Amino acid sequence: QVQLVESGGGLVQAGGSLRLSCAASGSISSIVTMGWYRQGPGKQREFLARITSGGSTNYADSVKGRFTISRDNAKNPVYLLMNSLKVEDTAVYYCKATVLQGAFRMTDYWGQGTQVTVSS
Repeated sequence: QVQLVESGGGLVQAGGSLRLSCAASGSISSIVTMGWYRQGPGKQREFLARITSGGSTNYADSVKGRFTISRDNAKNPVYLLMNSLKVEDTAVYYCKATVLQGAFRMTDYWGQGTQVTVSS
């Protein structure tokens, strides 16, 4: 099992920046990928960025060039640096870990989320 705790959310003005953190505990050596998602008011949860255990990253087109996913050398925690924030970036931001259990089974674990509010 893996537990995830997000932090770093808050209120920021449009054009500003925030850095979110996701701290994992438990069976972290089995984590294959970690990613960031968000869910805005009345919207479905959407993918933002992902980093693999090998350090490869990929991003949603909507945030490419503005958001950067990274991690410490110890692979934990994982960060999401958000620049040039827009009002439409207002959402609850979630961290997800995909964990290899056994030889083939992948299981997703989610954090509880952190609120990001961007004011105009």
